[in-house]
Amino acid sequence: MRLNSLTLSNVRNYAHLELEPAPGLNVFVGSNAQGKSNLLEAISLLGTGKSFRTSRERDLIRDGFELATISGEAQVRAGAIRLGCTLTATERGSRKLYTVNGRNVRYATFLGSLRVVSFVPADLHLVDGPPAVRRSFLNGALAQDQKQYYRDLAAYQKALGHKGSLLRADAQPDADLLKIYNEALVTTGTALMIARNHFVRALGVAAAQVHARWSGQQERLELSYRPNVPFEAETEDSIAASFSERLRAGADQERLRGIPLFGPHRDDLGLDLDGRSLAAFGSQGQQRTAVLAVKVAEYTVMHERSGEAPLLLLDDVLSELDAQRARAFLDGVGGFEQAFITATQLPDALPAGTLYEIDDAHVRMRPL
Repeated sequence: MRLNSLTLSNVRNYAHLELEPAPGLNVFVGSNAQGKSNLLEAISLLGTGKSFRTSRERDLIRDGFELATISGEAQVRAGAIRLGCTLTATERGSRKLYTVNGRNVRYATFLGSLRVVSFVPADLHLVDGPPAVRRSFLNGALAQDQKQYYRDLAAYQKALGHKGSLLRADAQPDADLLKIYNEALVTTGTALMIARNHFVRALGVAAAQVHARWSGQQERLELSYRPNVPFEAETEDSIAASFSERLRAGADQERLRGIPLFGPHRDDLGLDLDGRSLAAFGSQGQQRTAVLAVKVAEYTVMHERSGEAPLLLLDDVLSELDAQRARAFLDGVGGFEQAFITATQLPDALPAGTLYEIDDAHVRMRPL
């Protein structure tokens, strides 16, 4: 998988940019606030359809303008593909229009056309951040990997929103309506739990192997899926039955609290080192090494499942790692076809690649 061209118009601080990235490693160096992260954000948006930096996507539109466009041509296993995203400012924020090969498509169709694995400074909080951070990580990876996962997630969140509104509005909510929402949650939530369980298992195997190489077999990294609704057998019927029973048993508690309390919207991902919680007992260095292993594992699993290497985006994270960890990370994903790295100064021990300097949203190539 390779991005052959990228065009930006009125995106963040870019008035206009046309770039033809090289295969292999692309390194973008420049001072802060020159446009490095903006560039990777735009590339990521072509894959995920969303910003990895903000939920206020109106901010992507250059100040003083009402319209921003991001487009690119990529080579994927199925052949050449043209992707586009147009953001239009509105009174409530922004509206997005997606295109594939010049045809308007819905987000669910656009998502995953160009797979990306990004690593940004915020990802270093996968260990010590709240469960929502880890759920977002799982959702992002699985939505790219499986289009049906995104559809199930969207349907689950819609039913969850309806149920939450019903619980908040009435201390004695309509039983028939509540039953309809619960049935929808069980159907879609079961699919989410099955997908998460399988993904975390594969992720855990890959992460443990990477971490073992880095630690010299001295420490054991373990990832575990921690569903809010425990289940005994990993079957659709068993999980659905457990979920239904949990909703039935907790119905009074939900009515009292006025919020949905049970389901995959409260799942978590466990990270342990030698059987102990990384968040509680791991040093900062151990936590960072574990996150690096998880990101390499994400790349590995996505590569194995799709049959092609996703784009790798590293936004100013190597500067936060010592030379040994940075090199180990790059070696771990050494099979990448194309990678994009930003930094304020040239990182040590980089493999061969193409170097670009960014100054006030102007990009120029120079020898690495």
